[in-house]
Amino acid sequence: MIITRHLRLKQILRLTWKTDLFLIVSCGLTYLIDVYVIPDFVLPAMFPTLLGTALAFFIGFMNNQAYDRWWEARKIWGALVNDSRSWTRGILHYCAPVSEEDQPTLTQVQTRMVHRHISFLYALKSNLRSLPDNTYHRYLSQEEANQVDQQSNVHNAILVNQSKDLEWLSRQGIIDGFRFMELNQMIVRFCDSMGKSERIKNTVFPTTYYYFNNLFIWFFVILITLVSGQTIGPWSILFGWLIGFVFHTTHLIGVSILDPFENVPTGISLNQITRTIEINLLQMLGETDIPQPVKPINDVYVM
Repeated sequence: MIITRHLRLKQILRLTWKTDLFLIVSCGLTYLIDVYVIPDFVLPAMFPTLLGTALAFFIGFMNNQAYDRWWEARKIWGALVNDSRSWTRGILHYCAPVSEEDQPTLTQVQTRMVHRHISFLYALKSNLRSLPDNTYHRYLSQEEANQVDQQSNVHNAILVNQSKDLEWLSRQGIIDGFRFMELNQMIVRFCDSMGKSERIKNTVFPTTYYYFNNLFIWFFVILITLVSGQTIGPWSILFGWLIGFVFHTTHLIGVSILDPFENVPTGISLNQITRTIEINLLQMLGETDIPQPVKPINDVYVM
C-alpha cells in the first residue's frame, strides 16, 4: 500500500516509460501518415470529442469499481484486526479453571488457541497472495501442522481446530453457555472475513472492461493526433502524447488496484496488518519474544 502523498518523477517514469514510448511512436507515425499518405483527409473534431467523453465515463466507472474492491478488502482486514484482539481478550479472560490444578492445562490451551489464530492469519495471507509461505507452522505443533497441511484449505482447517478446543472448554465447564456463544460467534466472523477475502481474490474483474478501455484509449489518441495535426502541425505529436498519458495513467490507476491482495505496492498491506495483529496478541499473552513491526520500503509503500 502506497503511504506517501508524493511520487518522484523517477518512480512515475518507471511505471509509465513503456506506455510513453509507445504513445510517442504512435503519435509520430499517425502524424507522418496524415501528412504524407492521406494529406487531403480532414477529420471533424466532433469524433474525438464524443469518443473522449464516452471514454472518460468508461474509465471512471472501472476505477470506481476497482476502488470498491480495494476498499472492501481493506475493511475486511480492518475487521480482522479488531476481532483478533477481541478473540484473544475473550480467550484469556472469559475462561475460569474449575480448580487450581486445572490452571496449567488451561493456560496451555489458551496459549495454543491464541497462537493458532496467528497461524490462521498467516495461512490466509499466504493463500490470498498465492505465495508459498509456511510461517503459519511457527505457531502450530508439528502434529497439527501436518494435519492441516493435508487439507486443501489450510486456514479453514485451522478454524475447525479452534472450534474443537472451544467445545472442549465448554464441556469442561471452563466457560459458560453465554461466553461460549460469544466466542463461537467470533469464529463465525473469522470465517465470514475469510470467505469475503476469497470471493474478492477468486472473482476476476471482467476482462472486457480492461481490454476495450485500453483499445479505445489508443484509438482516441490517434484521432486526437489526426485532428490537432491539421492545425498545430508537428506539435500534435506532443499534444497527442500528453492527452494519451493522462488517459492511460488514469486507466492504470484503476488496473493497479483491481486485485487488492496481490503482492504489489498498490495492494493491501497484508504483511503489516498481519504483523501488527501478531505483535498485539503476543503482548496480550505476556510473551517477550516479539517480532519487529513491518517497516515501509523507501518510505513510499508498505507490503
